[in-house]
Amino acid sequence: MASIRKVDMASNALDIRKVDSDWSLAARAVQPGPPERVEGMSVGIVTMTGDEPHGGEVHPDGDEFLYVIAGKLSVTCDSSPEAIEVGPDEGCIVPQGEWHKVSVLEPTQLLHMTPGPNGDHRPL
Repeated sequence: MASIRKVDMASNALDIRKVDSDWSLAARAVQPGPPERVEGMSVGIVTMTGDEPHGGEVHPDGDEFLYVIAGKLSVTCDSSPEAIEVGPDEGCIVPQGEWHKVSVLEPTQLLHMTPGPNGDHRPL
């Protein structure tokens, strides 16, 4: 039987993948630059002090979940011209295939659950 493993979420992300008929979780060290996309879901906690370095992104493989631990974000989507603000202990579900942009209103600690492996972003 496997033992419980402690994971430092400040420097790791979690990859959730289906292996045969079972679900598997694996910690992966976070690297600088855009997040690594995996077959399955990536879960990570990031600190955002400024806007993302792109003009929006899309996840064609599934819905993305964004949860604000601390701070405040604004999320805009192509299908809705009105931005929503997401603050502490609030989250939002970005539907599969929806182009969206996250803007920082206050320095934010954010938990994300992002589907993969496919996705794209728009240049600024």
